[in-house]
Amino acid sequence: MAPAAGRFITFEGGEGGGKTTQLARLAEDLRAAGHAVLTTREPGGSPGAEEIRRLLVTGEAGRWDARTEALLHMAARRDHLVRVVWPALAEGKVVLCDRFLDSTRAYQGYGHGLGRDWVDRLASVVIGDFAPDLTLILDLDPAQGLARAAGRGDAETRYETLADAFHQRVREGFHAIAKAEPGRCRLIDSSQPKERVAALIAGQVRALLAASPQAVRTP
Repeated sequence: MAPAAGRFITFEGGEGGGKTTQLARLAEDLRAAGHAVLTTREPGGSPGAEEIRRLLVTGEAGRWDARTEALLHMAARRDHLVRVVWPALAEGKVVLCDRFLDSTRAYQGYGHGLGRDWVDRLASVVIGDFAPDLTLILDLDPAQGLARAAGRGDAETRYETLADAFHQRVREGFHAIAKAEPGRCRLIDSSQPKERVAALIAGQVRALLAASPQAVRTP
């Protein structure tokens, strides 16, 4: 892969889909090919956003109502973009992000029933029309994903404790997002062997980086 201008690539999907593993592998491959790469995550990625992350991913499932939860995600996202993502893109880096706006659409919009339109209206105020250049949605049956996630053994389990029906709605949300924006989103079956998933991701990213560079888009 030849060096390219700054690009923003997001990894999305339900719990246990393998986003973090695949993102780390892609970052390693891109760096070996000579790219300047920044890896980051949401919620989090900046000191302030990491503080908000702790409020969102720990504690009991009902500690926030849906709108409060969405507002917390958006506050963390704004800080992350301003302090980390936009400066990195301006420097020409490839930014790989574990979750972004599509997770808010899927989890709060579909999972909690706020609706995508409500989330998008909020996003238009917080981040303008900024969007990823490529979104890789790692799709997995929620039951299988939750079983995988249970083996991680960390304290960030708040979303995992939500009802099975919630996680099914989240998956349906990601499918709807992919269908609505096929130019940006790629739905990848992550029940396949990791090597196969990595190869599919690499092919999509090669195609993106081979395209003509685009100007960095910030509000």
